Order: sequence, then structure tokens, then C-alpha cells
Amino acid sequence: MNNFFKFLFFIFVLNINSLEAEIVKPNSNIKPEQVVKIQLKGLMKNDLNYKDQGIEQTWEFAHPNNKIFTGPINNFKEMIKGEYYKMLIDHAKHDIKELYVDEGIAVFEVTVLDNNNKYFKFKWQVEKYIEDGPLKNCWLTTVVSQPTPVGEAI
Repeated sequence: MNNFFKFLFFIFVLNINSLEAEIVKPNSNIKPEQVVKIQLKGLMKNDLNYKDQGIEQTWEFAHPNNKIFTGPINNFKEMIKGEYYKMLIDHAKHDIKELYVDEGIAVFEVTVLDNNNKYFKFKWQVEKYIEDGPLKNCWLTTVVSQPTPVGEAI
């Protein structure tokens, strides 16, 4: 009996870990600010369960037009790890402030404290996808500005 409970516990832990490893997919119930939170949380712990999981999570909520612009996922990974967005990878904390929301567009000011104790601000824009298909009525990221440095943490 004791081994049976150990086995059940092992299966439970295995299932919990596999749930954490899953990428959240866009759906019409996810609100605009939640999209930004999901992306930032992924980037904050980029390699949590496997290499570049956070970047892949961010990619899931990229608008199809952005995916055409950035190219395939490997190009997107290089862009995020590049000069303009590298501070998002494994950042220490973030704050999201709503600037504008209507029925089809939402704009947020995102402040990120990177792992070098420096603050950066971004404009993060999501739009409701209106085309037919599996993404219809899902909020997806259309614009993330280049960062503006805003100082260091004390």
C-alpha cells in the first residue's frame, strides 16, 4: 500500500510539472492585459522548463502580421535576444500600466527591471484579431516599442 501512494504521488508531481511546461495558446477569453502578462511572465523565466520556452510563449501571442515581418521562430528568438529586447530575458520584475483600451486595440506602458538592475519602458500594443479562423477575436501583440532606459534601481 505504501508503494501505491508513492506511485500516485509520483504521477501527481509528473502531471503538475507537465502542466507547467505547456505553452498557453491564444483564445478569445484572454483579455488584453492578460496577453501582456503571459508574455512577460514567460520572458521573465525564459528557460524555466526548457530553453527559450518564454520566447516561444511570447511568439504564440504575436499577431500573424508580425510573424510575417519577423520571420520564423528562430529569427524571432534572435531578435528577442538582440540589442533592443535582451533586457526582457530573465528580467527581475515588471509593471504593466494601461494607457488605452477600446473594443479592438489596447496599449500598455510596460516597465521592466532587468537582471542588471536597470529600468526600461516599452509601449506594448495588442489588437483583437478579426479574421476568420482559430485566432478570431483573440488579442494578439502587434507592437512592442524599442526600450527607453529610465534609470537604475537603488
